[in-house]
Amino acid sequence: MRPVPPSAALANLLQPVSREIDERLRMATALSRSLFPLTAVAHDDPNLAITVLEGVPAIQASINEATTTARDEVLTAQPGSDRPAGKLQEALANAHTAIRRGARIRHIYQHPARYSGSIRDYLSQVPAQNLQVRTTELTVERLIIIDRSVAYIPASADRSTALRISHPALVSYLIQVYEVLWAQAVPLAENHQATAPNAPVTAVQHSIARLLAEGHVDDVVARKMGISVRTCRSHIARLMQTLGATSRTHLGTLVARSGITSTSPHEPPT
Repeated sequence: MRPVPPSAALANLLQPVSREIDERLRMATALSRSLFPLTAVAHDDPNLAITVLEGVPAIQASINEATTTARDEVLTAQPGSDRPAGKLQEALANAHTAIRRGARIRHIYQHPARYSGSIRDYLSQVPAQNLQVRTTELTVERLIIIDRSVAYIPASADRSTALRISHPALVSYLIQVYEVLWAQAVPLAENHQATAPNAPVTAVQHSIARLLAEGHVDDVVARKMGISVRTCRSHIARLMQTLGATSRTHLGTLVARSGITSTSPHEPPT
């Protein structure tokens, strides 16, 4: 062993610290570059913001607060074919609050919601002159827009996190998306049961037939329709009976021949 200058030992000890500092500087630079495009959205006005809401209570509290100031219109798109009674009671309270302030309400549900007793009960308690309801075929993610100034969308798969969006450009874009969904949806008051006089296939079964023809399995079809797998299979069984199918393969052939998948669910085939 032979002694070395202290400076050599110092350099050796500082080397890993220097590497860590360099790595953190590179990380800071990368983050700056990633977030720079968002600076165009940033604004000194705190109302022009995207707020992350964590937890269902925080989400619902924010929606309730926004609803109490609604004066013009409340737009909602709700996935699935049913909603828990507690959620509907809270929605009913918000609807009445908005209506008292002169707001109108538009709801988009999925077709199976037409047969939901809880949703029918909710709709029966909202004044018809203030409410418009339409249904659509496939799953639409939850979307709430209040007075065309603030919007709420899920930020996690289990909807335990949401985004409150109040930036005018983003809200305007979401309104356009909603209006496209609305234009393609079917008014609840419209008889949406049969595809043709000689083919008593309901709107739900029409949608299921189309998804089956695309090659989707039962659980995927059920998820897209917002219904349980058991309910989906029940519809498939009735569809087989209606078309006289003896097997799932035979059903696919009959569906293709019937023209169900090539026509609108509320217009007869030509």
